[in-house]
Amino acid sequence: MILGIGSDLANIDRIGGVLERHGDRFRNRVFTPIEQATAEYRQQTVATYAKRWAAKEACSKALGTGLRMGIAWKDMAVTNLPTGQPVMHLTGWAAERLASMTPPGHQAIVHVTLTDDHPWAQAFVVIEANPTAV
Repeated sequence: MILGIGSDLANIDRIGGVLERHGDRFRNRVFTPIEQATAEYRQQTVATYAKRWAAKEACSKALGTGLRMGIAWKDMAVTNLPTGQPVMHLTGWAAERLASMTPPGHQAIVHVTLTDDHPWAQAFVVIEANPTAV
């Protein structure tokens, strides 16, 4: 069953402007060290940050809260499998919120997909609950 769906569209140039103005202060407030390392390694650094920004916004919407109720930016983080597939990781309050919305006898799975086509970065998050094995 679907527990939540969220989407977000971010302007890559806007995120680039914020990175120029606020630099490490912005990076360290919003992105985990792994997310920062991934973005800095990639040729399209700003687009990578923008996609992860959009993923965090989309995830907060799928959790049904938006960025309020104690959720922190770094409570939601995107990494990639060796295949390149993005994976959303939840910690802190975001993980607590996910646990509270997951019905008993179910396991939550957070699906995330990212794309960009300058000047836009987009993310979709779907939270699914599957019955656990008996």
